Parts: sequence; structure tokens; C-alpha cells
Amino acid sequence: IDTTTPYGLTGAIFAREKRIIDEARSLLRNAAGNFYINDKSTGAVVAQQPFGGSRISGTNDKPGGPHYILRWTSPQAVKETHVPLTDWRYAYMQ
Repeated sequence: IDTTTPYGLTGAIFAREKRIIDEARSLLRNAAGNFYINDKSTGAVVAQQPFGGSRISGTNDKPGGPHYILRWTSPQAVKETHVPLTDWRYAYMQ
């Protein structure tokens, strides 16, 4: 997965076993600028969660107020959900 494309904006994995999650997190460390664990891979909240690409997917700029210092680094945002999703749709899609 980590070598299929030169782009790396957003990625997500879904798993139940903590060992598998830890292994995927390690192997895919540089795969995406935003990395979600057991959650939908859309919906970074501006001014609350940094957002930007990895590799040639964008400039790695992470807009969002207090995160400005991150512009000079290449951080990765990781979100892990511990409660299983019951539906993939957002409420407004009902």
C-alpha cells in the first residue's frame, strides 16, 4: 500500500486487534498526511485538526491556527475510534 502511488493525502485502516492496528500504523507511517484508524477517512475539522498531504500530495501545509508551527515540519494526524461504526453514512445522508 505504501508504495503504490507517490501521493499520500489521507488513509484509513479498519481492524479489531490492537496488534494489527499497531503493525499497520508502523508500516504505513509515511503513507498519508492524515491517517484514520477505525473511522471514516473524511472530515478533518479546520482549526481543530491539522490537514495536509504527505509526499507529493500537496505542500504539507497544515492550516488551523495554533498548528502553524507544524508548517515547518511534516507531522501526521492519527485518529483512532474505539467504538465500532454502525453505519458508514453521515446523518445528513439518511
